Amino acid sequence: MASISYLVARLLQIIPTFLLVMVFIFLLVRMLPGDPAIAMAEAKATDAQVEQIRHNLGLDQPLPVQFVIFVKNTLTGDLGRSIMLKAPVTEVILDRLPTTIFLALYSVVLAIVLAGPLAFLAASRVNTTTDVVIRSVFQIGLSMPVFYIGLVLLTVLAAQLRWFPVGGYGKNFLDNLHHLILPALSVALYTSAIILRNLRASLIEVLDADYVQFARAKGLSTRIIMTRHVLRNALVSTVTLLGLSIGNLMSGTLVTETVFAIPGVGRLMLEAIFARDYPLIQGLTLTFAVLVSVVFLLTDIVQSMLDPRLRKA
Repeated sequence: MASISYLVARLLQIIPTFLLVMVFIFLLVRMLPGDPAIAMAEAKATDAQVEQIRHNLGLDQPLPVQFVIFVKNTLTGDLGRSIMLKAPVTEVILDRLPTTIFLALYSVVLAIVLAGPLAFLAASRVNTTTDVVIRSVFQIGLSMPVFYIGLVLLTVLAAQLRWFPVGGYGKNFLDNLHHLILPALSVALYTSAIILRNLRASLIEVLDADYVQFARAKGLSTRIIMTRHVLRNALVSTVTLLGLSIGNLMSGTLVTETVFAIPGVGRLMLEAIFARDYPLIQGLTLTFAVLVSVVFLLTDIVQSMLDPRLRKA
């Protein structure tokens, strides 16, 4: 019951956050320069036609009325029509969203594979040559922005050596893995550096804890100590950091997808901004907010599984 009540409490906390995001998006879009009605109208449209479009969009109503209409349409999945693509915003986003989610998950998996084993190795050999080399190498990835890492990988591995595609997404699962390896790796190199530093510090702290020393004195095997006592406690802070990284990654795919010409929602956001596609910008911003909220919710759930004391918080 405790776990269910904890989950319900976290779900209820998302509701005010979602409402605040909706208010922010509503006001932000209306502060942008330009008139959506004029943008949607044809070049030879008359003033009467523009006014009719404005009426159909509800832009001639007071702001409170516009907000009520916006909330009602959002809750029913009606995010309007894209000015740029001449299609429902919901359909456009759902068509591009799987690509971005796949890229984010791909990047996270690569980051964990890179950072996890090396963090254990560095923590078990503190201040040795191995530890210093591992930290120094990953510090390079941390000191460079993601787009620069992507450009280097793109130039060397794709353009010069031709080992990987320059851009695109692929047609099936294996083809997707092949096409997205460079953008996923560019993000993973940066994210793995953050994970390694945090996980290494947590492992060192837990390995020196009294209960770990007591477990060793009892004669427990290293495998049992690491899996039952060390890893479970060391991962709590790392899971928090990983959740924040995934959240930032979901909302920060704009640059990565643009560099590698990936047809995801990040690149779509940039195209919508340049085209002043207000309905699409509004829908994409709301989508990013929902995705980040879901990631943070899953992070809280995993943390409560690792440390049951957090369910009482």
